[in-house]
Amino acid sequence: MKKYFGTDGIRSNSLYLLSNGFSYKVGKAVAKAFDVKEVIIGCDTRESSLPILNEITKGLNQLGVVVYFQENATTPMIAYYSKLKEMIGIMITASHNPYFDNGIKIFNKGYKTDDEIEEKIENFINNINENDANSNYSYVKTNEPLNAYLRFFDSLLLEAGAINACFDCANGASYKIIEEVIKRYVPKGKAYNVSPNGKNINDGVGSTHLDFLKSVVGSHDIGFAFDGDADRCLIVSKNGKIVDGDMMMYIYASYMKKKGLLKDNHVVLTKMSNPGILKAFKEENITYSLCDVGDKYVKAEMDEYSYTLGGEASGHIILNHLMHSGDGVLMALYMLKILKEENCNLEDFLKKVTPYPFKMINIKDVSKDVLKDEEVINLTKKIKEIFKEDYLVLIRPSGTEPLIRVTMSYKDVKILNEQINQMVDLIKEKGKMI
Repeated sequence: MKKYFGTDGIRSNSLYLLSNGFSYKVGKAVAKAFDVKEVIIGCDTRESSLPILNEITKGLNQLGVVVYFQENATTPMIAYYSKLKEMIGIMITASHNPYFDNGIKIFNKGYKTDDEIEEKIENFINNINENDANSNYSYVKTNEPLNAYLRFFDSLLLEAGAINACFDCANGASYKIIEEVIKRYVPKGKAYNVSPNGKNINDGVGSTHLDFLKSVVGSHDIGFAFDGDADRCLIVSKNGKIVDGDMMMYIYASYMKKKGLLKDNHVVLTKMSNPGILKAFKEENITYSLCDVGDKYVKAEMDEYSYTLGGEASGHIILNHLMHSGDGVLMALYMLKILKEENCNLEDFLKKVTPYPFKMINIKDVSKDVLKDEEVINLTKKIKEIFKEDYLVLIRPSGTEPLIRVTMSYKDVKILNEQINQMVDLIKEKGKMI
């Protein structure tokens, strides 16, 4: 059982990551686990990111590892460069979490670490003495990951033409790269929330707070929202309709099938996918598989069968024929390419799909062991019997936050609300008794 790694690297309150030499230990553990000479590191705009960088660098330097640092990096940029150069990459970010959290994502030649490697790193962490650290450290600043990333985008010919798009950068890692993206590919584009101060990342903006984008998109043709490290993207249409990752994948899949780019006419989704959109995939003769939540699980399923498209409703989407990992900026540019080539607007696609009512409730301050309670298990079975078909019932602990997520979707909103409220009440009651 892993102690530090969750579904997307290490994530915690930044004070924890900076206490008891933890980040120093992570750096030294990475050096031991991979036995490398060089590492590339990037970070988002949180006030704790640079201090964590310094601590990780101490640990790496102590075993002779040269650290290269790319300022203003997104997670996809580091993942891309790590694969390109076949080296270890580290991204310091807590993605969509608030500024007081932070995290450490580790890439092995471009790919997120597997369970075996993470257990190995944790074992090293537990056996490293923080008192062995010294105060000396150094890293080399470089823009080569940024330049390589832009060369990659240039090769894809993703110009948006006359489409007037806007981008909400969440005061996060994409705030610098978006300037170059707009200049090169979206001449009529405009970026918002590009003034990070260390504390305003994801603060009422970005892909987890779409009200801001809804308030400005009316003066544009389409709006895109990124999270703090820009590995996810969601869309708001000109009329204010939210387009989640499932709906985005429906549009991508329809286009890719038409162009012969959708391997086996199959998409990899998760158990969180909206039943209404699953029905739309069936009607388009596009098959799908449903895996556990977490982009590493989506990627594993895609790699096993060489599928070209997969992702999550949250906006983590992998366009595998273009790039090996999820990239919010790439998702936005590819959507603009589709709209330009098909000579249509977003609403033309949205008319074809009717998402079912969807509800997710986060429950804090309850034990995760409540999910093993017999009454909770029996109620889950009963709800599924009531829904009968084309439904979603998913109850699970969060992989990145200390809470339980109860997610349900069903065509009848009245029945949906009755059943999810009944489940939430039971979990609150039972969870506090454990």
